[in-house]
Amino acid sequence: MLNGTYNSWLVAASLLMAVLASYTALDIAGRVAAAESQFARWWLTGGSVAMGVGIWCTHFLGMLAFRMPMQTSYDPAITGFSLLIAIAASAFALWVVCQTGLSWLRLSFGAVLLGSGVCAMHYSGMAAMRMTPEIQYVPSLFILSVVIAIAASAIGLWIAFYLRQRPSRFGLHNAAAAVVLGSAIAGMHYTGMAAMRFPAKSISRMANSGMTPEWTALLTIVFGLAVLLIALIASVFDSRLESRTAVLASSLAKAHRELQFLALHDSLTKLPNRAMLADRLEREIQKSRRDKRRFSVLLLDLDGFKEVNDAFGHPTGDRLLVELAARIRSSIRSHDTLARMGGDEFVLLADAVEPADAAMLADKLVTAIRNPFLIDGNELRVTGSIGIAVYSGKEREQDELLKNADAAMYQAKASGRNCYCFFEASMNEDAHEHLQMIYDLRLAQSRQELALHYQPKFEAGQGKLIGAEALLRWNHPTRGSLPPDRFIPLAEKSGMIVPLGMWVLNEACRQMSEWHKAGHREWTISVNISAVQFTHLGLVDMVRRALEQHALEPSSLTLEITESTAMRDADAGMVILEQLHEMGVRISIDDFGTGYSSLLYLKRLPVTELKIDRGFVRDLPQDAEDAAIVGAIVALGRTLNLEIVAEGVETTEQREFLTGLGCNVLQGFLVGRPMPADHFLQAARAADAELRWRPARPISRVLSASVL
Repeated sequence: MLNGTYNSWLVAASLLMAVLASYTALDIAGRVAAAESQFARWWLTGGSVAMGVGIWCTHFLGMLAFRMPMQTSYDPAITGFSLLIAIAASAFALWVVCQTGLSWLRLSFGAVLLGSGVCAMHYSGMAAMRMTPEIQYVPSLFILSVVIAIAASAIGLWIAFYLRQRPSRFGLHNAAAAVVLGSAIAGMHYTGMAAMRFPAKSISRMANSGMTPEWTALLTIVFGLAVLLIALIASVFDSRLESRTAVLASSLAKAHRELQFLALHDSLTKLPNRAMLADRLEREIQKSRRDKRRFSVLLLDLDGFKEVNDAFGHPTGDRLLVELAARIRSSIRSHDTLARMGGDEFVLLADAVEPADAAMLADKLVTAIRNPFLIDGNELRVTGSIGIAVYSGKEREQDELLKNADAAMYQAKASGRNCYCFFEASMNEDAHEHLQMIYDLRLAQSRQELALHYQPKFEAGQGKLIGAEALLRWNHPTRGSLPPDRFIPLAEKSGMIVPLGMWVLNEACRQMSEWHKAGHREWTISVNISAVQFTHLGLVDMVRRALEQHALEPSSLTLEITESTAMRDADAGMVILEQLHEMGVRISIDDFGTGYSSLLYLKRLPVTELKIDRGFVRDLPQDAEDAAIVGAIVALGRTLNLEIVAEGVETTEQREFLTGLGCNVLQGFLVGRPMPADHFLQAARAADAELRWRPARPISRVLSASVL
């Protein structure tokens, strides 16, 4: 028998080739599994070639490392056939590990086929030497090489499948597994090589016609490395591209979810918005029609929220809305839908079948909202007015149901606020009229439908005209002349009261400035300030600009605020009144006696006059209680050095009684009705000419039947 030796460099090269081939196979297995069906086939094909070439190069380098005492070479056809066997076996291995499951039966069957393929590749490659006599094999070592091939195939298939199922562990795990698999492949090869026996005088029939070992080894190393490196580089680029694509897809999916959320939710409170409410309401209507069940719609509008915004700023108002939404959510059931319609308006779809259930829920919400909110150290209080519409199956569309709840909500506000009200059919007419009035009021100023009428104010003793009170009138194109009590409440609810009040203030100052230029410099003008205007942050600046624009002395302007408005937040009101007083503007407490003034606060307030409410004057002098109250008010005013104005004077007896008590100024139908500016000047001239009272004889014709 002939004995051979091994070239240690080529042995090391074959071992490294086996490890690199194993690493490439594991990496490409992940690519095949991750790719879509069309690209997976391309990866399976390319991976099979790369893996097959790597295994075949390991085998061939091991054969080239074995040096015989005679010249050897290899048959190109048989050598190429062994390469095809390696590629086919690799394709089968990749197909097995890329299946969704790997049972023991499939693993065993695959290991036998793959191991047999590797053995076929190895021993066909050995046959390419074309030895004479034929190579002999030691049976025990031959069988051992087959067993090693099958065992290595089983280990390789299991490791590849395991790592493919856990891609997050790729990296060092792949490298360690490649070393194990490469060692197993090399072990199988060199066990098979050890089984070979060459009889004495053996020769290679390809010695002179085949490829020489030196060139074959070099070409094999270059060819194997080139194929494996190309496969690895392609895999790395594809992996990075897939990773970036996955990150981009994840970002796009996240952005899509966020956009979808924003499209269906309120950005401040994170509650469903109008769009989602419409969808939920439509589903609820369909469900109720199908199951013949009822549900309730509760429309909630905050009372006093605008005052919070004006006094503390919009950021504080926003935080209040967020806390309010959380408070309401904690008071309702999880399957009820709470949505924000915008501003301070919310809608609740509740599974309240009976009106009693809806009333209980509404009462719970009113109580929850009434409790104070502590925001930035400020204790804020608002209330809620709730309109309830119970779906009965007769409503055709969801808009009709919401309109019904809205009408009921306005009725709750009209009933005193801080309460709830059920919808009744008669409310629709009122709601429609309110909406139309609000729409018309928004256009009234641009259409020049607004006008001021002036009611004269006379000195009680001598009857001298000393000024007027500006009263707003709306000359509606179809409803005629409307007094303030017909549209001021709507202006307050719709937020138009501030610009409307600004127009009144500017127009009154302009007119008084014109009268001063005409020679009546002793006259003063009184302007009513609503509760919403009084709490508006820009009130003081608004008054200052109006006076400066029309060159009117501050002492010629009297601002009338109601007793309840002044006392609502006495400390904050004191600051505003002090600023106006320092400017030189006169302050009058209107409707005095109807509120809840504290005498302590009244003494501190920088007011110049008290105006007795017409309700106390109406039955004078016959009503003893009214006479006593008026007498007490006059005495209080004298004690505090305040002027006393009595409004609503309609009879001679009232005029004489009030004058006798010591009232300073009289105002009412007896002495003068509200009138336009041009008529007022004519009446003034007549009054100056007479300078005495004419009982029951107004100084001008009646232009309006109502006063503020």
